[in-house]
This record gives sequence, C-alpha cells and structure tokens, in this order.
Amino acid sequence: MSGWSEEAVAVGRAIEERFDRFKAELRRRYGWVAPPEVVTYRGHGTREALFMKGRVLESKGLTRSRATDTARTNLRNMARRFLSAEVPFARLRAAHAGQEVSVVADEEGFFDVRFDLAEPPGAETAWHPVEVELLGYDGARARAKGSVLVPDGARLGVISDLDDTVIQTGVTSLLKMLRTALLNNAHTRLPFEGVTHFYRALQGEANPIFYVSSSPWNLYDLLEDFLDVHDVPAGPLFLKDWSPMVLTSHEQHKLGVIRTLLSTYPNLPFVLVGDSGEEDPEIYRTIVREHPGRIAAVYIRDVTTTERDYVVQAIARQVRSLGVEMLLVPNTAAAAEHAASRGLISPEALPGIRRASG
Repeated sequence: MSGWSEEAVAVGRAIEERFDRFKAELRRRYGWVAPPEVVTYRGHGTREALFMKGRVLESKGLTRSRATDTARTNLRNMARRFLSAEVPFARLRAAHAGQEVSVVADEEGFFDVRFDLAEPPGAETAWHPVEVELLGYDGARARAKGSVLVPDGARLGVISDLDDTVIQTGVTSLLKMLRTALLNNAHTRLPFEGVTHFYRALQGEANPIFYVSSSPWNLYDLLEDFLDVHDVPAGPLFLKDWSPMVLTSHEQHKLGVIRTLLSTYPNLPFVLVGDSGEEDPEIYRTIVREHPGRIAAVYIRDVTTTERDYVVQAIARQVRSLGVEMLLVPNTAAAAEHAASRGLISPEALPGIRRASG
C-alpha cells in the first residue's frame, strides 16, 4: 500500500472511530440503546455451495414502508438506517438442511456464511432457507431467516445496476438524488417504465438476476422492499460498505462482484445492464475484455448529456470489436427489442414491454 493510501486509511479510521463514539454518546444520552438483531441479505449459490451475507446491528426500529408514509416519516427512517449501531465480533450459528456452521462477525458487524453441500439442494424451489442465530451477546439471543438463490436450469444470468438503471434516482444531480433518497420510500420511489416487464422476460423460467450497486448496505431493506413492491424479480443484492475504513472505488467494487459471479457460474453467459451516469460502460468493457465469450449483450440506459454519450458510444465501438454488442438505449423497450432479436427474451413479451415503456 502506498504512503498516501496508508494515510487515507488512518484518516478514515480516525473519522470512523469519532463518528462511532458520537453515535454511542447519542444513544446513551437519549436512551436509544437497543437489543441486537440479525439482518440477513439474499444469498446465492450452486449445487455445491451456498453463500449468504448478513449483519448484526442494534435494532433500528424500522417498520415496513407504506405508500401513505409522509416525507417526515421517510426522513426519520433514513436517519435510523444510518445511525444504527453495529455489533462487532458477534458469534453466530447458521443452519441449512440439518447442516450447521459457526461464524464471527467483523468489526462492522458483517458476517459471511458458506455451506459446502454434501448433496445438491432440492430442485423444487430456486430459493433455499438458511436460519441464523446470535449466540451469547450479553445474554441476548436473536434469530433471522435468510434465503439463497440456486439457479437450476438457467440458460443465462443477468447482472444489473440499480440506481438510474432500475430505480429513478437522478445520480447525475446531487440535489435531486439526495431529495429522492431522503424523502421517499419503496412505494414512492419509482422504477423506470417497462423495467419490471423486461426483467421478468429476462428471468424467464429460471434465469438468475443479480443486482450490483454502490449504495450502502444501510439501504438494503429499502432496496429489497422496492423490488418486492414494484414486482421487479427478486435477486441477490451486492451493496457496498460505506465505512471510511473501506476505500474501494465504485469501479473496484463492481468489478470484484461481477468477476466473482462469472467465476461462480462458469457455464452461464451473462447479460449486463447499467446506465451512462457513472462508470458502468467502462466497467462492462473491462469485463468483456477479461471474459471472452461470456457476455451475451450489454445494455446501457442513456441518462446523461450528449458529451457523455459520445464517450459511451466510443466504448460501445470498442466492445463491439470484441464481438459483443453494447447498446446505449433511450428506454427499456429499445433494449427489449434487441434482446428479443438475439433470443435473450421471448418475442411474446415485447408487446407488454412496449406498453409498459410508454
């Protein structure tokens, strides 16, 4: 690690420690110390192994969002998400189909569970249950149920961004993005027109969809609720720890997750979906270069200015020279038209996608 990187880590550590002390003082002063809870995140797996992530936190007191919630309620819930306190180094036991593993959370309360399977999970469902129990935390006990997606019979996989790809966020405008994030909830935040129908068509009978975003894990419940409320296909979410201790960039985070997924499912071709607002075109170009023959198509939603469009079109030409089409599309229907022409979705789905796309 270079000198400046070491200095940045040291500064980040100091900031985080001060912020944690500040949160702890607030909780003590106002009686906000809460019992621990176990949060599980949708996992993924194969016929040989299951992978699931989770976190141990002091209970945030959140309730499932409603369409009638006021902006004030949404703002309060958002504050609770970010002011919640992690439970570091907690001990947990996870169980699946009679098999148990023990894990220990890290200093941020995150834990990773892996089951190496003696036999493949049943094919009657794509989602498989995992139960997690907190052990011996000042006498407190907490349990949670998680689920792990194991694709069976899939012919392709989908890796999608979320912000400004699925969810209308406005990441190209800081003020708009903050207003949307702070004052809305899963009901009042909106998907792009046609996304639900297009993603349902891509999913087909058994194709897995993975969502990769640089949003913080603090927003997991909001994003999971969003997908459920708007009937967007469920899939594992890979978010980012926004701790000052973790200095990985948006690009590094996404590349790492996508590389892991391609390695985990070596026999699946993948469709990549993103937007022009950040680094998705550049990231997907790298993936196409590194993994020849693995990417079926790349769809980039156009959410930026003409100047950025020129850059994306240049990247698309480079990707095309590698044998993969990257399309900069104005709407969902345009991506669906191409996907149908390439046999990635059923042509029968097109009328519904066109109608939903407006």
